[in-house]
Amino acid sequence: MSDTIAGLIERRFGLPTRAGQDQPASGTVAGMLARRSQRRFKPDPVAEETLEIVLAAALSAPAKSDLQQASIVVIREAAQRSAINGLVESMPWIPQAPLFLVFCGDNRRIRRIAELRDKPFPNDTLDMFMNAAVDAGIVLQAFITAAESLGLGCCPISLIRNRIERLGELLALPEGVFPVAGLCVGHPEGAGKLSLRLPPSITVHTDRYDASRFDSELAAYDARRAKAEPAEPGKQRFTERWGLAEPYTWSEDKARQYSVPERHSFGPYVRKQGFALK
Repeated sequence: MSDTIAGLIERRFGLPTRAGQDQPASGTVAGMLARRSQRRFKPDPVAEETLEIVLAAALSAPAKSDLQQASIVVIREAAQRSAINGLVESMPWIPQAPLFLVFCGDNRRIRRIAELRDKPFPNDTLDMFMNAAVDAGIVLQAFITAAESLGLGCCPISLIRNRIERLGELLALPEGVFPVAGLCVGHPEGAGKLSLRLPPSITVHTDRYDASRFDSELAAYDARRAKAEPAEPGKQRFTERWGLAEPYTWSEDKARQYSVPERHSFGPYVRKQGFALK
């Protein structure tokens, strides 16, 4: 069944569909439907030419008003890599990946351009931060799509923002620049993990937002996902506080994940980087 687009959709969502029943599972859409997070990599380095091609493809992504507010830091020095690895010790695939990049929102350039062209910059608002963050996110996804089309595997890492002050120091990020996510890149070792996604009945709305069926749809999703991806023994979060749950569902995991304070330093850091967030 996975030899058609419909089969790939059914595998991704755990639900039947007629969409794509006559379309072979090939091309960009098939690759996106079948993508898997890669957390195990071969030691082979990523060729410089391949990296240059993927970077060029990523930076060809759409940009808000052609402002191009994304920057990418490619980590090459062993000492720098080791220092960044030390910020996220709970993720062993970071040091294993042959290539690590940090994608940043970059509002510094447009501010500097205003200075160079002797123009005012009256738009120091929350929208400025959002534009730069979205630009960086789009470039990140474009990089992943391009890299995977060339046989590479990727794993985005948001955990780097947990130690954002130290990361900013390591990367020497100037005012107007902030890290959005890291990215492990390499030649995958093994198939990787394909996660069941929330159904379109939860995430897609027509004409207006409608969450009237959210609770029942979430319960159904939890059941499908628990069947397709049973929780690994010993992987339940914060059992000392919340105990053991049976079954341990996706929603239980996410509720626990956000039941403790995290990244409260992000807002102050962004303000320190020059964003008024008004």
